[in-house]
Amino acid sequence: MAKVLEVLPELTGEEMVYIQNMMNEWTDDKARSFANVYRARRKDPQVILVTALLGFIIVAGVHRFMLGQIGMGLLYLFTAGLCFIGTIIDLVNYQRLAFEFNQQVANEVAVLIK
Repeated sequence: MAKVLEVLPELTGEEMVYIQNMMNEWTDDKARSFANVYRARRKDPQVILVTALLGFIIVAGVHRFMLGQIGMGLLYLFTAGLCFIGTIIDLVNYQRLAFEFNQQVANEVAVLIK
């Protein structure tokens, strides 16, 4: 049984619990392989926060493009973050946005590792 803190010490909160539940039955080698691929693909919530803040100054929607939400990114780009209301909501919910993206990435990587 691999321990998530040994292979992915940068994880916190819900993400750590989610990944630990995935790794319960895995060997240490499989957990290390997962950690290497997952670490390269996951998005840090602080990066999402900073790019959402850029929506007020430079270009709205950059964080949505980073999360693979091209349609929402274009909508934010052409509507100034839905008149900044969508950008404000995303600033409040930046951790949830990052967690949902990282959940999807973890599931994809787990399928690759098996």
